[in-house]
Amino acid sequence: MNLLPFKRTLPVFLAQDVANKNETMNILVLCTGNSCRSQMAQGYFNHFVKDGINCYSAGIETHGLNPGAVATMQRDGIDISTHTSNHIDEYSGIDFDLILTVCDHAKENCPFFPSKGERIHNDFMDPSKFEGLEAEKMAKFDEARDQIKRYVHKALEERSLLN
Repeated sequence: MNLLPFKRTLPVFLAQDVANKNETMNILVLCTGNSCRSQMAQGYFNHFVKDGINCYSAGIETHGLNPGAVATMQRDGIDISTHTSNHIDEYSGIDFDLILTVCDHAKENCPFFPSKGERIHNDFMDPSKFEGLEAEKMAKFDEARDQIKRYVHKALEERSLLN
């Protein structure tokens, strides 16, 4: 199973392109409720990315920060407990260089969002939808977290944006 199915609508940019323009780079992670998968992805972008790059996450709705997402990230040494659940409209004035959608619902239902940025997509499993014993739920969160971690790392590596 290929975990990194990039769908590009614009050519891949490199960190040098932004450096040459003397601009700050902005990355947006977009999901349905900005509570779980997008929060984890933002945590990894912030962890792996070079200085001078801003990462935001938003949803087409806001569902609050999922405690399971916070816990799974803490198990991997990343604190997202201070993140907030934000609506896409809050970022209408920011020009994003890279937009990652982490679920099909957000990709298909996001209102028009003007940006020159490259758009990439991966439909990650939503661990918050899993029903089962607590240990099984934790394992699903960890599985989604690990997939997101690998995906974010690869996306940054391909664009020469790793710290």
